[in-house]
Amino acid sequence: MQVQSVQIREATENDLEAIVSLFADDPLGGHGDTTDPEALPNYRAAFRKIAASPNETLYVAELHGQVVGTFQTMVTTTLTALGSSSLIIEAVQTRADMRGRGIGAAMIDFAIEHARETGMRLVQLTSNAVRKDAHRFYERLGFTPSHIGFKLKLK
Repeated sequence: MQVQSVQIREATENDLEAIVSLFADDPLGGHGDTTDPEALPNYRAAFRKIAASPNETLYVAELHGQVVGTFQTMVTTTLTALGSSSLIIEAVQTRADMRGRGIGAAMIDFAIEHARETGMRLVQLTSNAVRKDAHRFYERLGFTPSHIGFKLKLK
């Protein structure tokens, strides 16, 4: 079932609790996200840092007035590829009861179109190695698993 009326817009601080709920409900993420009110100041500080950045944007997907998905984009410019810029998509999450309705595709399509409109060379993202369904989803949207990512946790 495809969702026709999903709206993608920049997140506001009023969306913060709904966004955090999406991450806290993710059994595979392993990020320790929580809806505990004591953690809200940490999320609020991160939201404000993202909102203040000229190269980062946090979005929500909204359906019938409810936040049903979220993602973040970052622009990075490197000297490689003649000094081109790329759009990185991070933290893609669709509410569990809304998966399979085209919300994730709408969010990714929105990001890709934005990248095209702003002259980006490419769009890239990473996905946790255990998220096999997500990998199939991204490949269906035209992404190719061309690189291997590495991470070093510091905290």
